[in-house]
Amino acid sequence: MELTITKNEEKHRFETTVEGHIGFIQYVESPGVIAYVHTEVPPELEGRGIAAQLAKYVLDYAREHHLRVKPLCPYVHAYMKRHPEYNDLLH
Repeated sequence: MELTITKNEEKHRFETTVEGHIGFIQYVESPGVIAYVHTEVPPELEGRGIAAQLAKYVLDYAREHHLRVKPLCPYVHAYMKRHPEYNDLLH
């Protein structure tokens, strides 16, 4: 499933809506650094790879915007361990 992911600057999160439910990764951004602090996918959407797509999106966003990443969220941290191609982004 291809997701539409947007950056909601007001709520400080990257989010997607699927079947009326919102999945998101919350962030804190400072000059040159972005910290991903929490990933949430509603139970109704679990098991569909939504968290993984969100994680890939936010890491690609960091790369495109020349930001270093602090993976404070356990999910994003684990995703980065499984995908070493993002190790160069670590703060």
